[in-house]
Amino acid sequence: MRIAELIQRWSTEGQSHPACRAYAVSLPLRDAARIEALHLMYPKRSEAQLVADLIRAALDELEVAMPYIPGARVIAEDDYGDPIYEDLGPTPRFYSLSHEILRRLATAPGGK
Repeated sequence: MRIAELIQRWSTEGQSHPACRAYAVSLPLRDAARIEALHLMYPKRSEAQLVADLIRAALDELEVAMPYIPGARVIAEDDYGDPIYEDLGPTPRFYSLSHEILRRLATAPGGK
């Protein structure tokens, strides 16, 4: 999800409660004030849900912004037969670690 899509989502959707893991976050007062302002503007969303949505959107955008660093090994070919090289940037490691941790969290007692 992109940051730009959040306002539309907040305007049309109520709260959702997917499987979650709680984190304690300390925010600078300016950011806390902005979260509370968003909560007043979109009262169907709790402050925690707003923060979770913002973090999810930021992580999605961070993932897209990770640099691609082509390696020497060809791992596939595109539709035109051109080689696609392995990615030596941070993206493959981020995906691998994320999926590994997600599997571990999903199988933990309570699914959290």
